[in-house]
Amino acid sequence: MEWHVTEGGIIAPVSLFSPEESFLCGQSFRFLPEKDGFLGTVGHRRVHISVSDGLLHIRGAAIADAPFWEQYLALDEDYAAFQNRLARNPILRQAVAFAPGIRVLRQPFFETLITFIISQNNNIPRIRGIVERLCALAGEECGGFYSFPTPERLAALKEEDLAPLRAGWRSAYLLDAARLVALGRVDERELMSLPTDLARERLMEIKGVGPKVADCVLLFACHRLEVCPMDVWMKRAMALYFPRGFPAYLRPIAGVAQQYLFHWARSRSIG
Repeated sequence: MEWHVTEGGIIAPVSLFSPEESFLCGQSFRFLPEKDGFLGTVGHRRVHISVSDGLLHIRGAAIADAPFWEQYLALDEDYAAFQNRLARNPILRQAVAFAPGIRVLRQPFFETLITFIISQNNNIPRIRGIVERLCALAGEECGGFYSFPTPERLAALKEEDLAPLRAGWRSAYLLDAARLVALGRVDERELMSLPTDLARERLMEIKGVGPKVADCVLLFACHRLEVCPMDVWMKRAMALYFPRGFPAYLRPIAGVAQQYLFHWARSRSIG
């Protein structure tokens, strides 16, 4: 991509990317609508992201950050090719047309693991609240906002320390996840190299992590696009439209297909 410095940030031409569709389709929890775009935090970076007239604006970012954002927003992926493949199926053609600006983000591993543990049996406003309280409790103050906690910082806490989160039974799971990551027993680099089934099993060694949370981590953090997380909406949509699973030609990008179908099915209240 060709990035340029502009007042307060950086810009680049972009297509097939919508901040609204990508940030509100259930895959991330620290970007919220503000003015003409979305304000959010990733690690120690806080930016405002918007798209207008075919230009992506990232206010608060330096030109040195461009490669990070290009990867985080999956702008290095050929979504035109993905969408052409998905459009061979009439149902997925409708799902893509409903929200063509969705991209599967590449999110930080530990943040994704923790936020999807929090997401279990929860609604998005409450998830966001718990995540922000967690950052205020154990993250680093960065001049008006808090970074996401490191595994080591969170692992050093006790369950009673997490009472202000109001996360209930999830608190024990958060601490177990942090301790296993801090000790290196669950390692992002190893997960990236393992076959999908083994990577899933390794993640499920963490208390409270089942197949759905493990698959969310593999898709949204490890960018394993073949992984298709199954929650209640996806189970309903798959039973209705793909009872035998996605066609073989879609399985290498089943996670991309899932994200379009998930967002479309939820919007239609299928089931």
